[in-house]
Amino acid sequence: MAWLQLFSAGLLEIVWAVAMKQSHGFTRPWPTAIMVVAMTGSIVLLAMAMRSLPLGTAYMIWTGIGAVGAFLVGIMMLMHVAFNRSRLNGTDMHPFKELQRPSRV
Repeated sequence: MAWLQLFSAGLLEIVWAVAMKQSHGFTRPWPTAIMVVAMTGSIVLLAMAMRSLPLGTAYMIWTGIGAVGAFLVGIMMLMHVAFNRSRLNGTDMHPFKELQRPSRV
């Protein structure tokens, strides 16, 4: 039963991550509400599974399902580009990218 709870918690983690993206910074009420409900359910199911599963195992499986699932949903359903040259060399992830002046060519 604990493994089923843990798997369900991982699936709800995917749901809340996608709903958070769809909420556009919590400006859309329905995706925001779905995110809150899924997040609460995910944490509750994780806590229930951890009654009989070790902390490290449960947390690793839960975050793994959520991370891989959100990654795959982003690629397949939201049409996000997973890898490109700027992401691989790190230039796409500069913390002050928006504040930089456009380069003159």
